[in-house]
Amino acid sequence: MSEDKIVMFEGASPAMQAAAEQARKTFKYFWRELSWEYRRIIPGLGLAAVKVAFPTGSDGEGPEVEHMWINEIRFDGDTISGVLLNNPQWFDSIAAGDPVTVPLAEIGDWMYTINGKVYGGYSIDVMRSDMSKTERDEHDQAWGLDFGKPGEVMIVPAPTQEKQGFLSGLFGKKEAAIIVSTEDLPEHPMSENMAEKMDQGLQDEPSFTRSLDEDGWTLLQRDALAGNLSPVTLLVKHGADVSAVNPKGETALDLARKMGWPRIVAFLEKKLH
Repeated sequence: MSEDKIVMFEGASPAMQAAAEQARKTFKYFWRELSWEYRRIIPGLGLAAVKVAFPTGSDGEGPEVEHMWINEIRFDGDTISGVLLNNPQWFDSIAAGDPVTVPLAEIGDWMYTINGKVYGGYSIDVMRSDMSKTERDEHDQAWGLDFGKPGEVMIVPAPTQEKQGFLSGLFGKKEAAIIVSTEDLPEHPMSENMAEKMDQGLQDEPSFTRSLDEDGWTLLQRDALAGNLSPVTLLVKHGADVSAVNPKGETALDLARKMGWPRIVAFLEKKLH
């Protein structure tokens, strides 16, 4: 993607402020998708990026902030880290390829693509909604992506079929297709589809439930943060320590509460009482 397609300058209009707020509120679904992308052998996402407003230090000659996208995203529940996708036009303290770290509370947008279809992109939707149809078509053609109808922001792909999965006995029938924000969308398809394989893997190697990654996190903490209920239930089933804390002193339950995953919160609360 060329630089002119990913640099955006926009004012702090009420619509843009609302878009940024909605992006932060739904960021957990972006991170849930990335948590599965990082497990895939064959990548499933075309683009996964977060937008950040960088102060330019302007003396009135240009914009106060420059909005740019970062990818290679990592997240610890509070802070987002990534790599800048393009070179700034209004300041030179950072450049494309530089590492970037910002609090979740300061991001302005997120988006990922699957087969050219865009999910997220709240600020882009605001701009597209203000365009004529011709301008919108030219914009979408420049990106080479399908942004959908203006005014409708997709968060996750709609389920293609109804199926009985690992969690169906616990939580009943799957919810309907999703377009706009909701507090607790259906379980990620991979969370259910990989349950049998994961169950067998943990049965063969239960030590995985107690292992720590390079940052000192357990698998249970990572999946609780990402909202992956099936892995959480299986890890606990095979001996994961629900009371274990990460280097910040947070348990899996703390992380699930922070991100707002009610089904995981309910499950872990039962295990702790």
